Amino acid sequence: MGFKRRFILGLMWRVALLLLAAFLFVWSLSLEGLGAARLLAGLLCVGAIAGLWRFIQRTNVELARFVDAVRFGDLSQNFTHRHEGSGFSEFGEALEQGMRRLRDERHRLSDDTRFFEAVLDDAPTALLTIDAEGKVELANKAARRLLVRHTGVRIEDFAEYGDAFAKSLTDASVGRPRLVPLTLDSVPQTAMVSAALVHRLGSRIRVVAVQPIQGELNAVEIAAQSDLVRVLTHEIMNSMTPVTSLAQTAAGLMAEVDKGDNRDIADARAAVETLARRADGVMHFVESYRQISRTPEVRRRVYEVLPWARELEALFRAGDAGAGVTFELDVSRDDLAIDADPDLLAQVLINLMRNAAEAARAHSDAPSVSLSFAQTKSRRVQIEIADNGSGVPETLRHDIFLPFFTTKEKGTGVGLSLARQIVLAHRGSIDLTTSEAGGALFRILI
Repeated sequence: MGFKRRFILGLMWRVALLLLAAFLFVWSLSLEGLGAARLLAGLLCVGAIAGLWRFIQRTNVELARFVDAVRFGDLSQNFTHRHEGSGFSEFGEALEQGMRRLRDERHRLSDDTRFFEAVLDDAPTALLTIDAEGKVELANKAARRLLVRHTGVRIEDFAEYGDAFAKSLTDASVGRPRLVPLTLDSVPQTAMVSAALVHRLGSRIRVVAVQPIQGELNAVEIAAQSDLVRVLTHEIMNSMTPVTSLAQTAAGLMAEVDKGDNRDIADARAAVETLARRADGVMHFVESYRQISRTPEVRRRVYEVLPWARELEALFRAGDAGAGVTFELDVSRDDLAIDADPDLLAQVLINLMRNAAEAARAHSDAPSVSLSFAQTKSRRVQIEIADNGSGVPETLRHDIFLPFFTTKEKGTGVGLSLARQIVLAHRGSIDLTTSEAGGALFRILI
């Protein structure tokens, strides 16, 4: 209301001044010899008109400047004119408040945008965006860490991780998670892939979430195997304990009765003693499997690979397993480090190297075993143990990690199953393929 009152008062005295100047100008025209007065009255009249025009246009100019500032996003404009009277200071303050409100809103939106960008970028699930033209972008850090092998932004470029994965990106189905095979660091895995549809700038964008779950599946499998082994060994031990005790007791009683005169008693005693020995052997055999049912306790630490690998080489060469076998150690970098339990991982590698040496000696006149360490693009450590033996048939490559499964005549089926448990306890993976020499190649990723 103050602005309105001041504006009207300012307008009224400017109109009055204009009318007065016009009257004086007309009055001077009717008199002779007043040229200077007519000139002065005319100038006064022009000045009054200009002042009135400027007074009226000032509001339009400020409003136009405010609208242009908003249209072009220039929120730094100032509309406060306290040095000007006639209510324009209130008008400028109103425009200034509107500009401050827009600035505050922009800052709030900017802060919200930065927050949501940070949440998106640091989300633990890998997110990809696919536009209507099929262009794929890695939307956050998890995606950039997970998918590091491809080059290009087309869906076909992602066939590097498996045809099934590339096909899942092409599929337009939304809201239905699916299990999709995914090859990472040359190791087949399983991933949960789901998609959502969002709109951006008038176009539709598919957001695809890729969550590798092989570790969880492996953990469930190991837990199921451990429970099965625990139940089986418990039941077998409960059943065999009285058998062993009774057989040993019976053998002792027969030893007291047998004086060497009764051949039937001697035969029965020998049979019972054999039964006691076999029952005791079964007890020992079952006891050895209990270690599979115990989850390894991993004590991780970061340590340098090279000196640790040289210790493994020395242990291998010093043992009977390394006799007559050519051994090759390759560490890609002298400063390569690994985050793992050195004792448990050493147990796995020594067991694999012994198996490799045994397979190489049985198949080749010049047996050889190699152990290599390298860092992958995803900054994981890849360990490979290769030999020039006969290799493992492809149909058996998944079975050899199962408890109790073995292809050796005197094997127990414990070693590789325990090795897999240790690797999986590190949240790693172990896989078997064919080496360049045609033998077996075990690849471990930690």
